[in-house]
Amino acid sequence: MILTVSVKDDLHALFIRNTALRRGYRDFHIIECDRISGRPGVSWSSDETSSSTVPTSDGRTVGLEDASVLWWRRMRANQQAVASVENDHQRRLVNNDCRGALGGVLAAAYRGQWISSPEATDRAADKLYQLAVARQVGFRVPRTLVSQSRGEVIEFVKQVGRVIVKPVVGASGPLMFTQYLDDPVSIAEESFEACPAVYQEYVPGSRHVRLNCFGDHMYAGLIETDALDWRPDLNVPITKWVVPEDMSKKVKQVLHMLGLRMGIIDIKLTVSGEPVWLEVNPQGQFLFLQPLLKEPLAEHFVDFLLSCAAAG
Repeated sequence: MILTVSVKDDLHALFIRNTALRRGYRDFHIIECDRISGRPGVSWSSDETSSSTVPTSDGRTVGLEDASVLWWRRMRANQQAVASVENDHQRRLVNNDCRGALGGVLAAAYRGQWISSPEATDRAADKLYQLAVARQVGFRVPRTLVSQSRGEVIEFVKQVGRVIVKPVVGASGPLMFTQYLDDPVSIAEESFEACPAVYQEYVPGSRHVRLNCFGDHMYAGLIETDALDWRPDLNVPITKWVVPEDMSKKVKQVLHMLGLRMGIIDIKLTVSGEPVWLEVNPQGQFLFLQPLLKEPLAEHFVDFLLSCAAAG
């Protein structure tokens, strides 16, 4: 049995499950982490003779002892059943206890393979840590400053030249796109002090690599645009890109050191073609590339999950 933890109506989880179903694999279930409240299903007991169970999106309850692979896609979400509850304390109690119970039951009772483990996923999502690991492996990384000091940022811009700014973690809601920071002197000190941000040297070039790594297999797209952040406009040349062997080895080494079984990686090529590591998302979006590259990424990902299930 393959399980995935995600939110209700997650396109990736639904599409991958449907792909598995079309191929005849019917033991693929979604645990909707935002729909634990309001229906039974989560159960665990210290008595080891009792089965530990979780609810699925189709209304079933399954035992964790039957699962061999758990795709840890999305976990942090509030419960839909209490969204309209006015009492803030009650709402937080339900949200926290549903999240804690589901995570605790899985940690205590699940014995199969994680794609990827919660600990590795959380650790690897740290942009600063992953930059340090990528640099240790041998990737060039942008010169980076994390600060909430206006003076430090001004001095960094003087030393580095053109600089971009992006959030350290970000927040749910509208996407926060990467921006240029051309004149920090004109920005009030209070804006910097509000919270730390990531300031990085701008890497010139118009070739961006979106690299999807599923286990030992990699599928990459080359996105050609002069835009700083390619995400708002995909109406640009996007083609399949063969990952060089040296880069492939480095990527696998980074993911291994981060403890990740998969990763969605952003790399930028300099004008001379040198790859610069930007970041890895442990559970990033990849299906948008399927029609653009005419590459069956959903099939590849199901192959990856099934191979993990077969390996036990």
